[in-house]
Amino acid sequence: MIGLLQRVADAEVRVAGSAVGAIGAGLLVLVGVEKDDTEAVAERLLERIVTYRVFSDDSGRMNLDLLEQNGGLLLVPQFTLAAETSKGRRPGFSTAASPELGKALFEHLVARARQRVVTVQTGVFGAHMQVRLTNDGPVTFWLQTRP
Repeated sequence: MIGLLQRVADAEVRVAGSAVGAIGAGLLVLVGVEKDDTEAVAERLLERIVTYRVFSDDSGRMNLDLLEQNGGLLLVPQFTLAAETSKGRRPGFSTAASPELGKALFEHLVARARQRVVTVQTGVFGAHMQVRLTNDGPVTFWLQTRP
């Protein structure tokens, strides 16, 4: 499972012109599900997301995590993160989860996140979305957990 984590000042996701999720300061995480992923993999990714130290402490060092910062979390499903891009000029999706598995594991990740984080917002699985963000830093990390 892949999480492209971005520290944001604010972020919003829209579907058909309407906002479906928005946060202030916190993390926007684009989530890609691979075909061999499981609920346990999703839970490991969530643990990394909420405890990854990307927020500055009083010294300006990245020593605080999302839970310590009490920031918002915007989770957006993005199957293209699981694309195979090592050859050719067109991405392949043989490594991506089926839509059914992808949706189930994304929803599992969201449910677990809501047990741990005060503000959790999401995009819509399978929808065409517009994502707007103000990356704070910029700070962006690729997190990946494997079965």
